[in-house]
Amino acid sequence: MLNATTLPGNPRLTFQTTSCRQDSVFRLRRQSVNINAAAGVATAPSIDTQTHITNLNRVLLKTSPTTHSPSPSLFNNHEQNNATPATSTATNRFNVLNISNLFPSLRVEDTIDKYSPRSLTHLHRLLSDSPRSSPKSSIASHWRLLHGAQNWSGLLDPLNENLRRELVRYGELIQAAYTAFYSNPDSPRHVVLNDRNYRVTRSLFATSSVDLPRWLNAAAAAALPSWMMSSTSMIGFVAVCDNAREISRMGRRDIVVSLRGTATALEWAENFRPALQPISESDTAKVSSGFYSLYKTGGAKTTSLSSTVVEEVRRLVEKYKGEELSITITGHSLGAALAQLVADDLATEIEAAPPIAVVSFGGPRVGNRAFAERLEGKGVKVLRVVNAQDVVPRVPGVLPRVREEGYSHVGVELRVDNRVSPYLRPDADPACCHDLEAYLHLVDGFMGTKCPFRANAKRSLARLLSQQRPNMKKIYVSRATAVELEAGHTGRVGGIHQGCLASPSG
Repeated sequence: MLNATTLPGNPRLTFQTTSCRQDSVFRLRRQSVNINAAAGVATAPSIDTQTHITNLNRVLLKTSPTTHSPSPSLFNNHEQNNATPATSTATNRFNVLNISNLFPSLRVEDTIDKYSPRSLTHLHRLLSDSPRSSPKSSIASHWRLLHGAQNWSGLLDPLNENLRRELVRYGELIQAAYTAFYSNPDSPRHVVLNDRNYRVTRSLFATSSVDLPRWLNAAAAAALPSWMMSSTSMIGFVAVCDNAREISRMGRRDIVVSLRGTATALEWAENFRPALQPISESDTAKVSSGFYSLYKTGGAKTTSLSSTVVEEVRRLVEKYKGEELSITITGHSLGAALAQLVADDLATEIEAAPPIAVVSFGGPRVGNRAFAERLEGKGVKVLRVVNAQDVVPRVPGVLPRVREEGYSHVGVELRVDNRVSPYLRPDADPACCHDLEAYLHLVDGFMGTKCPFRANAKRSLARLLSQQRPNMKKIYVSRATAVELEAGHTGRVGGIHQGCLASPSG
C-alpha cells in the first residue's frame, strides 16, 4: 500500500512511502513464491516463513556440493576469536550459511530472529567485506528539506530513503576522523575519505585545559601511552564536496565539519565537568564548561578549535562565493556536543552564512534551554540520531544538581533502537549501544517506529562484527567466522574488513 506524503510548505514535492506491515508481508510472500518456483514446487502466495526456509534449504542442498561445514556449536559468543574449525573449503560458502538455523521458529522468545534475507548471496555479502555502491537519486530539487529547512518534517517517520543515505554518509565522515586519529595518535596521518566526492581542506585539533594533580599525572603517564595524556589531539577535519557530478546531484556544494568522539584521558576529564557556564556576559545561554573548554582552548602549537574551524569555513565560503552552498557539522558523542558549539560560532561569525545544519549521533546535552533557543534563533537546524538504549544522550542532567541547572536538548530527534536489529543481541552492552558503527547499522535498517528492521538493508556487517562480536547474535558470529575461513582459503587475509566500509545503503 503506497501512501503519498507531501512535505509541508512544498506542495509540488511528494514522496512515496510504503506501509511497513503490508510491504513486509508482500515481500515475504513474493520471495517465497520465487524460491519455490526455483525448486519446482507449486504453492500458494500465503506460504509461511517455515515453509519458505525449508524450500530454500532444499534448493541449496540440490545445487550445492556436499561438504562438511563448521558446526555453529564450535563458536560461542566469547570464544569466536580463538575458535578454528577443523575443515573448511572455498566451495562451502553457502553450506556454512545453513539458513534454517537462522530462523528458530519453534522458540517464541526468538521471534525477532525470523529475519529472512532475500537470498543466501545477500546474507553472504552482508557478512563479508564486499560492499556494493548505492544507487543515488538526484536530490537537487529538495536538498534544503533534507538539510533541515523545515526541521525534517515528514522525513523521519517513516525515514526518507534519501535522508537515510545522507545520514550514513555523514556518519562515515565521522568514522574517517576516528581512523585518522587512531591510525597514528601521536602524529595523525593524512585523512583518507571513502567518499571521494569530498576533499579534506584542514585538520582540526582540540586542547584540554584540565590540569591533573602531579601524582595522578605521573601515575597515568606510567600506565598509559603518551597520546592518552596529550592535552592537544586531532579531533576532526573540514572537507568540501569537490566533484562536479556530485555537486549537481546534491544541488549545492556541501562544506562539512566532521568531529570524532572522546579518545584521550584529558578529553574524558573534560566530559566530567558538567557545570554550566555563560557563552557571553550579555547572554543567558549557558553550556557545559568541559565542552566549552575543549572548544575554546588553544594549544602550544595550535590555535583553538573555535578559531581554526571559523577561519577555514569562512575561507571556503568566500572561495565559492556565488555558488549554492551548505554547511553541515557532524559528530559522534563528544563530537556531537562540539558540533553544536561550532554551529553557533559559524552562524555568528560568518556574514550571510549558507544554511547550517548539525547531524549528530549519540550526542549528550550541551547547554541550557536558552542555548537551544539561541541556536534555533540563528536558523541552525539540528538533527540528533539517538539509540533508545544509549545512555550518553541522557547526560548531563541525570544528577539532581545538574538537572536543576537546566540542561536541554536541541533540535529534532531520530530515535532508533538496537533491540529491533535482527543481528544485535537485545541485551547489547552500553559500549555497543553507543558505538558509531552500530548507529549506522540501525539507521540503515530503520524504516519507522512501528516497522521491523528493513529487510533490504545492504550495509555490510563486517565492521560491526569486527568491533562488536560479543554483542552480535551467535548465529551470525558463526556464519561470519565461516566467511573469514572461506576468505582465508581464497588467499584473502581476513574476511572482515577493519577499515571504513563504503555504505551500500539502499
